Amino acid sequence: MLNKSQIRECLDAFEEMFPDAECELTHSNAFELLVAVVLSAQATDALVNKVTPQLFRKYKSPEDYLAVPLEELQHDIKSIGLYRNKAKNIQKLSHTLIEKFDGRVPSTKQELESLAGVGRKTANVVASVAFQEPAIAVDTHVERVSKRLAICRYKDSVLEVEKTLMRKIPKEEWSDTHHRMIFFGRYHCKAQRPQCEECPLLHLCREGQKRMRKK
Repeated sequence: MLNKSQIRECLDAFEEMFPDAECELTHSNAFELLVAVVLSAQATDALVNKVTPQLFRKYKSPEDYLAVPLEELQHDIKSIGLYRNKAKNIQKLSHTLIEKFDGRVPSTKQELESLAGVGRKTANVVASVAFQEPAIAVDTHVERVSKRLAICRYKDSVLEVEKTLMRKIPKEEWSDTHHRMIFFGRYHCKAQRPQCEECPLLHLCREGQKRMRKK
């Protein structure tokens, strides 16, 4: 496991490589972000961004999503995986927003998690991006990078990864680090063919060193 100074080195490297990392889901308000993050479950941001411009022109509010038959909404998001379930959840969460939150997206993680299709990761993303609440959302990239670099243990669950990162990273850096780790995992430390040979953190990464020895 990395020590405190080594983790600091990692955070500095993430910042140097991806200083402007931010949420790549196209959105113009908290409600659009919420819908986009729900759609992004087990789908790439790039795929979601192909669908949402037309979707957000058609649906502006929770009421709009409830004004059409479920089948129509399913058709509108059909190119995204799990579209049937996601359409149901979008209509359910739209109903809850109207009934409980006056049609507005709530700002607390606990309230966000009460919405259909919104788990801990989605709540963290919305709270962080839309409401500037410090958070670390653990997606596949954050989990992979954390474990490869031995910031967390390989056997850790997603929740354990999140709690470990929150403990080891200064709170004021949570949100920025979350985005930078996503970029680091998405564009550099990829699941397949990570760029170990040009990684500034190779000297800290046992997995990367093993991969280099096999080449």
